[in-house]
Amino acid sequence: MSLFKLAVGSAAGLALMAGAAFAEPALMYDLGGKFDKSFNEAAFNGAKRWGEDTGNSYREIEVTAEAQRVQFATRLAEGGFNPIVVLGFQNAATIEEVAPKYPDTKFAIIDVNWLDFPNVRQISFAEHEGSYLVGMLAAMASETDTVGFIGGMDVPLIRHFACGYAQGAKAVNPDINVVANMTGTTPAAWNDPVKGGELTKAQISQGADVVYAAAGGTGVGVLQAAADADILSIGVDSNQNYLHPGEVLTSMLKRVDNAVYDVFEKGVEGFEAGVTVMGLGNDGVGYALDEHNASLISDDMKAAVDTARQQIIDGELNVVAYYENDSCPALDF
Repeated sequence: MSLFKLAVGSAAGLALMAGAAFAEPALMYDLGGKFDKSFNEAAFNGAKRWGEDTGNSYREIEVTAEAQRVQFATRLAEGGFNPIVVLGFQNAATIEEVAPKYPDTKFAIIDVNWLDFPNVRQISFAEHEGSYLVGMLAAMASETDTVGFIGGMDVPLIRHFACGYAQGAKAVNPDINVVANMTGTTPAAWNDPVKGGELTKAQISQGADVVYAAAGGTGVGVLQAAADADILSIGVDSNQNYLHPGEVLTSMLKRVDNAVYDVFEKGVEGFEAGVTVMGLGNDGVGYALDEHNASLISDDMKAAVDTARQQIIDGELNVVAYYENDSCPALDF
């Protein structure tokens, strides 16, 4: 079986038979699986939407082991796919190795902003801004004055999520207790729903009645354990409200789908190297409100969060990024 999978698109079959008359874009997922209901799946949704909107095809490949990163990115470049979107900060080294060898291939990488190659676009997100908003909602919904955060792999990116969340919660209630745990220190932490459930139960025992999961596929276990205990949870990246209607307070949206769509849409001709930051001001992050959680968020809660959102966009409210000093003013790690 080919390592590549042809994705949706009404012209997919024709493109194959015609030998792909145009350069197909490609998407390389990070560990955790395409259908992790979170980060990878958000990227999939963006690629799928582009395929449906344009009738064009694209290629996708799932990394299941560390050793496959460079191998798969090289295979995509050798195959003539262009541009190639690579997911996750752990693929920075992959881009450093592969991009210089294929200067005519355009690469975009999500969650990286420190590389410097003329054929690489780096897309990062202001996760702390979106996390601030859901932190506010958590504090307003909590009846115990204790809220939780469960991250995936213990890396600065996930501490960045946690830091924004804690700042938002404490803006509503300065005395609130924020309990934070990470799932692990290896990439396996992104896909361990059992451990996520165990950590959730431990936080509930400490009084948490709202738990925010920023843990990829592990978060599915967090949301399930919260629903089983009849407390509220907060999803991440994709809109996860539907997983447990009436039990998921909201989801912190990280619009990886829009990032992938934009790269595919611009293609090779419209490709722009450099760094792009997606935050509240350009709808790169936000919070989810739909029929599955509308009953959980009052008009007053929504008004407070929307006011804070605009203040952040206008520069009137500063949410401190964990990256500024590798520390968080609202949370001890």
